[in-house]
Amino acid sequence: MTSTFTDIPEQFQIKNLVNQDTYLVDGGLIPWRGETSNVYSTISSTEDYKPTLLGSIPTLGKKEAIKALDAAVTAYNKGQGLWPTMKVVDRIACMEKFVEQMKTKRAEVVKLLMWEIGKNLPDSEKEFDRTVEYIYDTIEDYKQMDRDSAKFVKSSGVYAHIRRGPLGVVLCLGPYNYPLNETFALLIPALIMGNTAIFKPAKHGVLLISPLLEAFRDSFPKGVVNIIYGRGRTVAAPIMQSGKVDVLALIGNSKSANALQNQHPKSNRLRLVLGLEAKNPAIVLPDADLDLAIDECIAGTTSFNGQRCTALKVLYVHSDILDEFNKRFAAKIDALKFGNPWVDGAKLTPLPEPDKPAYIQDLIDDATEKGAKVINEKGGETTENYIFPAVLYPVTKDMRVFQEEQFGPVIPIVPFSDIEEPLDDMAESNYGQQVSLFGKDVNTLAPLIDTLVNLVCRVNLNSSCQRGPDVYPFTGRKDSAVATLSVHDALRSFSIRTFVASKDNDYNNTILKDLLDSRASNFVNTDYIL
Repeated sequence: MTSTFTDIPEQFQIKNLVNQDTYLVDGGLIPWRGETSNVYSTISSTEDYKPTLLGSIPTLGKKEAIKALDAAVTAYNKGQGLWPTMKVVDRIACMEKFVEQMKTKRAEVVKLLMWEIGKNLPDSEKEFDRTVEYIYDTIEDYKQMDRDSAKFVKSSGVYAHIRRGPLGVVLCLGPYNYPLNETFALLIPALIMGNTAIFKPAKHGVLLISPLLEAFRDSFPKGVVNIIYGRGRTVAAPIMQSGKVDVLALIGNSKSANALQNQHPKSNRLRLVLGLEAKNPAIVLPDADLDLAIDECIAGTTSFNGQRCTALKVLYVHSDILDEFNKRFAAKIDALKFGNPWVDGAKLTPLPEPDKPAYIQDLIDDATEKGAKVINEKGGETTENYIFPAVLYPVTKDMRVFQEEQFGPVIPIVPFSDIEEPLDDMAESNYGQQVSLFGKDVNTLAPLIDTLVNLVCRVNLNSSCQRGPDVYPFTGRKDSAVATLSVHDALRSFSIRTFVASKDNDYNNTILKDLLDSRASNFVNTDYIL
């Protein structure tokens, strides 16, 4: 399950290290001569297993973090800065310039996605292309928002010109599993709405931002985008402690979100946009199409090795179909192909976190000690950078694999005979993102759907859980999310409704007409963006 350098296609070989020796603050790429951190891939380039050195990043400290914050604060300038007061059409032009430059870096970013986080080639290409599409969709939605705002409304003798305005300074922290797409799903709407940002890339998937630094520098006014590197507690903590951050935008773990939120001296003033963990279940009813349910559950549990917040992390299977489901599901899991990301047909790929195989093994050991069995032959087979998905059955509530979000290749199956069992578990769970529901009898499905929509935020009928399409709301209840991310909703999450009000009289109406005719105000205008 390892690969030699000669097995690696030439276009994907690491021939030159990416030694990132600059960081972006206040419109300039600042050289760094201090301490650096090496970036390794768990994928080996040699016949005998050895992690591959990919490059290095600056290990910045509090001083550099505060300079980045100061640049963002200055660029926002109490709402008077060039960026927050810029015409919508001009902000869009900056974003269009960025995405055009971004598209020229596709091959570099895709290659680093594979090496840094082990995402297979088709999914790495999809992540890049989907991110580009997300930016274009965001631009179009923003245009429509501006068109809808290009008017005055009147109520009770008062005219109002209502738009959405920026919130201020955003601290943006993305996840390692979608280090481009989900990070940009935060950063892009935050920027286009007129906010300024400090962005720290994830620990894994950090070098793939390097090819885009110049595009950020060249496309936006100085101080609007600031990109820093280093340990979160070293650089993010002092930024939050300053009290100058208006929005914490984070996709990751709730513990990290809570820790950062608690650093802010006035947390009541802090807007949160958070995508957090989940323990999404599948519920397979006795009348489910087994072929369909098994295929969708395999996709849901094993896509990117289960390292997705939307992954299916526990399968509830009705006792009437349990034996048949388990037999066929286990066989199909064992048939999945393991390989390096560029290997054709590889569904399972190396894990980016060196300690993840040992953690998954701990979950397996805990479950088997408490009565579960590994029901697939390959389950738990381990190499230096992988552990083959273990299908565990029967799983009970006292097992760690039931309680913890495993975020890796282990699949717990819980039998049930009464539908109230999975419903009660979901109600008691700390999480509430999505569920997959497999069945066809409408009289059974209807009351289930009516209950499930009040426990989670998306019910997937006969399909695995997922984020897309990006135009649909992406959010969660309880510890799974704060605010909603999608093309449409993210623009609203990073902005606030603000308006100019004027009593209907000749004096005010003359002033409003002059404002519109002169086009002196970027806010009070009825220009229509085509």
